[in-house]
Amino acid sequence: MKINCIVIDPHTLQRINTISKINSNEALRFTNEFSSCADALKYLEDNNTDLIFLEVDTPNLNGFEFLDLIRTNGKKMPKVIITTKNTEHAFKSYRYNVVDFLAKPLNDSLFHSAVDKVLKLINPKSPNIDSDIQHIFIKSNLKKRKVYTKDIKWIEALGDYVRLITGNGSFVVLSTMKAFENELPSNKFLRIHKSYIINLKKVERYNSRFVEIENSQIPLSRNKKTALSQALEIT
Repeated sequence: MKINCIVIDPHTLQRINTISKINSNEALRFTNEFSSCADALKYLEDNNTDLIFLEVDTPNLNGFEFLDLIRTNGKKMPKVIITTKNTEHAFKSYRYNVVDFLAKPLNDSLFHSAVDKVLKLINPKSPNIDSDIQHIFIKSNLKKRKVYTKDIKWIEALGDYVRLITGNGSFVVLSTMKAFENELPSNKFLRIHKSYIINLKKVERYNSRFVEIENSQIPLSRNKKTALSQALEIT
């Protein structure tokens, strides 16, 4: 079952960006967009929505006033993810029991992690649903490809490029390691060396020098051994 969601943001380009991320997540179904909270409020009177991506800095009726009105109209409150450049709203947003607060520009990994939280709240009996649908888009050999994060074994640095080793082959992508690391869910991947990021679920064994994934030995930095041990305990 897909989650119906709407986007409220007065900025056209920001709405387009959020909608693009929604469409890249197979658990979500984009249903409508609004430049004002007032228009969204009218829509919610006759339409069921599971999730709202909300920019709180909206003209006339701001996001928090909008949430107050939903509370008082007796209808079920949708899940809410705040998206805004103004990080000063973070503390106040949690008083409204929102699922997550995302600072703009939206980070892909944090976006999908926030969606994972919504999925677990809506369907708590499916704790592993996120691992089946979470993915990123990469550009390799002039083509854009969808890569499911669960299929990635490790990533290695190649100068101005990185190489993804996956269950479906390897792909070379123009990117720095840091930029690519930011696209991955931090609770599933760990940078264990300046030139290597690994999928924690794929680790078969390790020692003080190497991590082994499917008979391949990947260098482990001495100062990353403790972080690796701790990450594997909670993965």
